[in-house]
Amino acid sequence: MLTRLDLFPITARIVGDGASARLQIGGCDLTDLAAQFGTPLYLYDRATLDTAVAAYEGALSAYPGPTGITYAGKAGMNLALAQWAASHALWLDCTGQGEIAVARAAGVDRAQILVHGVNKSPEDLAAAVDAAGVIVVDNLDELQRLIALADDGVALPQLWLRLRPGVAVETHAYRQTGQSDSKFGLSSDEFLAGIRLGQAHDLPLTGLHFHQGSHFHDPAPIGPALDAVLDLLAVVRSETGWTAQHLSPGGGWGVAYHEDDLPQPSVADYVGFISNGLQGGCAKRNLPLPALHVEPGRSLVARAGVALYRVGAVKRTPNRRWLLLDGGMSDNIRPALYGARYSALPVVQPGRSASGSAWLGGPYCESGDVLIQDLPMADVTPGELVAVPASGAYHIAMSSNYNGSLRPAVLWLDQGEAHLIQRRETVADLMRRDLPLP
Repeated sequence: MLTRLDLFPITARIVGDGASARLQIGGCDLTDLAAQFGTPLYLYDRATLDTAVAAYEGALSAYPGPTGITYAGKAGMNLALAQWAASHALWLDCTGQGEIAVARAAGVDRAQILVHGVNKSPEDLAAAVDAAGVIVVDNLDELQRLIALADDGVALPQLWLRLRPGVAVETHAYRQTGQSDSKFGLSSDEFLAGIRLGQAHDLPLTGLHFHQGSHFHDPAPIGPALDAVLDLLAVVRSETGWTAQHLSPGGGWGVAYHEDDLPQPSVADYVGFISNGLQGGCAKRNLPLPALHVEPGRSLVARAGVALYRVGAVKRTPNRRWLLLDGGMSDNIRPALYGARYSALPVVQPGRSASGSAWLGGPYCESGDVLIQDLPMADVTPGELVAVPASGAYHIAMSSNYNGSLRPAVLWLDQGEAHLIQRRETVADLMRRDLPLP
């Protein structure tokens, strides 16, 4: 059972012995936090976040050209996480005017804001032009809108064109983005047309971006995509003289969510594969070495996060033992959406031996509201706390008010202190946008 501790933040400890043994994270007792802030409750461990950034910085240090790390804000965006990203001089990937507003409120420097979006609204594009250092252009229609702005005298930030490389990584179909039929990015012909349009209108085209999918563990499929990208860049250079000053192969590197996923995937192996492939590929094609940008989201924040639930009831059906929790698909849609597998530990006496398999279900009116299936678990009784690791990415960001649920509070754990960074939603929050019939 304690193998599961390797899924938790790096500060996770079991303190006390016997019946008094408890799970502690960031120097904070989880039982005390639940008593003070209620459940469901989300925790972010600062030390784990910082260590994840250091792993990327160390891996990129071997690359002979300039490098950058962009935190993919879609994994989880709030004021505190944006401030944390800025404190490490990370670029911040924002999608739409809402995330741009959070970045600005957090004091993120304009040069560090990068804006994505497959179909940016006029409001999104206006916010990006006003606040961003880089706009990643997804399609030629968007490029034409930017040309119109430039023709009207609007100063544009740097523009990178997003290429659809035609190669996806091995992951769930809903998380693949690089295949030929993906809704994301430009084809090779469209990319070349985009470069020619940009040159004709003197646009600040400086980079190329591509992305193949999210939560993959094998970097090998990046190789064919990188070759295709560099082949295209060689053609573009020959025909137009344009070269990419910046190249981003996106992000999406996976993490361990379940003990079957351990050990944790190596950031060094992932970044090293890209770095070596880019260096060798550019040398082979006589291309100048661009600045290398990576866009991790999940692999920066997932392990730092823990979801804390309280068991409300234990139910036995003919073939299952159900632990019914006070949270579920409204704060973590990933099991229902992707079939994602998670693990868990009781907060008190977490080292107890498993007494059999358990299904951990939420309170909502959906049969798909099951967070964890067929997990060996100790005997757990109503009122006990259960901690679910690797909960820092795509939980709160994808949360909802289904069944009138209220989004949980979020805490920042740092050297024995817990800081509230998002308060729990209230019924008044839930109804704030509603208006009565006339």
